[in-house]
Amino acid sequence: MDPVVKVSDLSVSYNGKNVFEDISLSVYPRQLVGIIGPNGAGKSTLIKAIMGLTYVNEGQIEVMKKPVEKVRKHISYVPQRNTIDLDFPVLVEDVVSMGRYPHLSWWGFLTAKDRQIVKKSLKQVGMYEYRRRQIGQLSGGQQQRVFLARALVQEAELFFLDEPFAGIDIASENMIMDILRNLRDQGKTLFVVHHDLSKAGSYFDSLILLNNKLIAYGKKEDVFQVNCLKEAYDGQVTNISEKNIFVVVNG
Repeated sequence: MDPVVKVSDLSVSYNGKNVFEDISLSVYPRQLVGIIGPNGAGKSTLIKAIMGLTYVNEGQIEVMKKPVEKVRKHISYVPQRNTIDLDFPVLVEDVVSMGRYPHLSWWGFLTAKDRQIVKKSLKQVGMYEYRRRQIGQLSGGQQQRVFLARALVQEAELFFLDEPFAGIDIASENMIMDILRNLRDQGKTLFVVHHDLSKAGSYFDSLILLNNKLIAYGKKEDVFQVNCLKEAYDGQVTNISEKNIFVVVNG
């Protein structure tokens, strides 16, 4: 089986300061991949680099054995909510419809099929009844469900989600996790930037652990080791259960 994402000797810097350097890894299909590490470790930058959304100093990236610009139609991205202008007067239904744009014909209008896909995705995330609401009128959890629906309608093979659980209610978090697991079971590959160590071990199949370099990557049970986590979090972790659930302390 070929890797769906292959990163070789990747280095990224902003304003002359290294975000990370010399990262190499290969990710294979049908996985939920968690990207963890302390604030400023380069988690969001890594997924942006893979998607071709930020400048890369050195290294090579292949997505589905091709340069990312050749397969962009097959990639869905859910950015952090705090990077989105939620005051812009746009309806929920219109936000989700934006995910169909890569599939539109040359005349640029949604077809009956497109609208049916939008409807199905809104129902899947429990937001169909809110379709005529403005996005800014929703709670944080509801907004995140809408952004996930926008990603779903793209019918992509690769999904990148940046802190999808930040500031949302537990019901929305559970629903989103169920949807992500279903996508994985359908053969999709998902990368999720995540900050909560207490849940990372149960949410993901494999983990990428960063702190301005690659600390560890592999199966969750191999990465979720005391020595790896302490290296990434400067020793500020503690084990709180016999099931190897870790939390950051003093951080």
